[in-house]
Amino acid sequence: MATEPAAPAAEETASAPPAATAEASAAPAATSTGGQSSLQKKKKKAGVPPRRGKKLRNQLKNQQQRLSKEGTVPIKKALATLKLMKRAKFDETVEIHMKLGVDTKQADQAVRGSVPLPHGLGKAVRIVVFCQGDDVAKAKAAGAEFAGGTDLIQKIQGENWLDFDVALAAQGMMGQVSRLGKVLGPRGLMPTPKAGTVIAANGDIAAVIKEFKAGKVEYRADAGGCVHAGVGKLSFDEEKLVENISVFVEQVRNSKPVGVRGNYIESIFVSATMSPGIRVTV
Repeated sequence: MATEPAAPAAEETASAPPAATAEASAAPAATSTGGQSSLQKKKKKAGVPPRRGKKLRNQLKNQQQRLSKEGTVPIKKALATLKLMKRAKFDETVEIHMKLGVDTKQADQAVRGSVPLPHGLGKAVRIVVFCQGDDVAKAKAAGAEFAGGTDLIQKIQGENWLDFDVALAAQGMMGQVSRLGKVLGPRGLMPTPKAGTVIAANGDIAAVIKEFKAGKVEYRADAGGCVHAGVGKLSFDEEKLVENISVFVEQVRNSKPVGVRGNYIESIFVSATMSPGIRVTV
């Protein structure tokens, strides 16, 4: 009879481990859930840059105050200031930003073109040329990274291939290249005669390629009537940057549409990749 009461105790003992195991397994699950929620809270929103440190915020604030006091300055002084403000470890691009007094809603006031800079852009330019026949070999011999006809068009359409900086097209190929308008147009890569990226039937393909390789830059007024372009590297000598900027501004000035009345060039700013803009007179 002493053995009968022992059976329930054995059952209780046997049933205890599953309960303990369930409690133990519940704890990690709660910890895991809490960890996920904390990670979600820490996750940064897309397009929101990380918070700047106090030292950097004060540095930028002092720079803005100094620039606002100086106002509009000569181009040489502005470039010297950009070099002094350099804080990035890479060779920054010097940019020009021009506000034009044009109404971009009017078709006759569009401003677009290209200009070869005397001292180049300071970077390698990858060029694709849409051509056929003997022009393919000429294009590659002149330095184009890619040259071809239907095969390149199909590659862009099928694979969304865009590993190039400039797209040139022979005039005879524009009927086929026009199919790429929705892909190349939004990226500013669509060949067009106004930008000098469509080569005439009797044009010299090699000469056009060498111009873009040497530093020919395209420009186009955006919806706000502003023109933005790179004009060299911050490591360039000031004289070279001044000459590049002067040539660019003069080309945009000569592109003034006939229908524009009043002040055509309203303001000009120069900046580096990681610096504030400085208003200049050219």
